[in-house]
Amino acid sequence: MLVTFTTDNYGDVIMFGEVALAMLRMMGHSPTVPGAILAADVPAALARLRDAIAQAKAEPPVVEEEQDQDQEAAGEPAVSLSKRALPLIKLLEAAAESNSRVMWK
Repeated sequence: MLVTFTTDNYGDVIMFGEVALAMLRMMGHSPTVPGAILAADVPAALARLRDAIAQAKAEPPVVEEEQDQDQEAAGEPAVSLSKRALPLIKLLEAAAESNSRVMWK
């Protein structure tokens, strides 16, 4: 499943479902697709996401051994949660600046 986040004055952000649902939980929203954040609630959601990302950075990474071995075998580095969240953070910043809602489907 893919989840597409949209707002006015910024390009769409598409994420894999599992990551998008985790980000929604971090923002304090239910992982229901489709959904929306009202313009007035965007700054608070952005702050919660940033706090959750900062907390995740402070904690040691939890990687399942099998997944870690698969990535090493393929020669692929793991992508951190903070890097995955960056496009969504930029979208939320743009929405807060333009006082726009954020929707996802």
